[in-house]
Amino acid sequence: MKVMVETSAHHVHVTKETFETLYGKGATLTNKKNLSQPGQFACAEKVTVVGPRGEMNMSILGPERNADQVEVSLTDARKLGIVAPVRESGDIAGTPGCKLVGPAGEVEIECGVIAAKRHIHLDPATAEEFGLTDKQIVSVKVGENTGRETTFGDVVIRVNENYAPAMHIDTDESNAAGLGGTVDGVILVSST
Repeated sequence: MKVMVETSAHHVHVTKETFETLYGKGATLTNKKNLSQPGQFACAEKVTVVGPRGEMNMSILGPERNADQVEVSLTDARKLGIVAPVRESGDIAGTPGCKLVGPAGEVEIECGVIAAKRHIHLDPATAEEFGLTDKQIVSVKVGENTGRETTFGDVVIRVNENYAPAMHIDTDESNAAGLGGTVDGVILVSST
């Protein structure tokens, strides 16, 4: 069972209200580049994420969401001075917040800073073909014959009809495995 493994750099998801505060009333997200997940795109607009110890410029990903969320690697979190928990995207209750600064204004978000749990997006047909179910935990082996072969554990399967098959890891994980760009990974399912 092979899956494409992509590195997801730090980024921000915003609500319509937050985006208008950051970029001005009536502003809309500008699609700079489509991403592997259908309907998802990197925006031309960026935002400055400000933490207690530092700040970083980050891309906004579209479309707009129902809640603001900042996804960082653990290295990014240290630079910002934020203790970001490892969570699935969307699971932001009780997480730390930060300040978002744009050209037209700024917003203090009370929560939403996470290090995204490594995960695999699958559509229902592919999940069935692989014999995998939503929320199942698997391992994925990458980097065979590179001198940096790595097996990532605790990878959550996420099944939705709007997904395309792809695994997402952050830049820390990608660098540790010596991955250069998009690679293939082999899904390993525990027999226990």
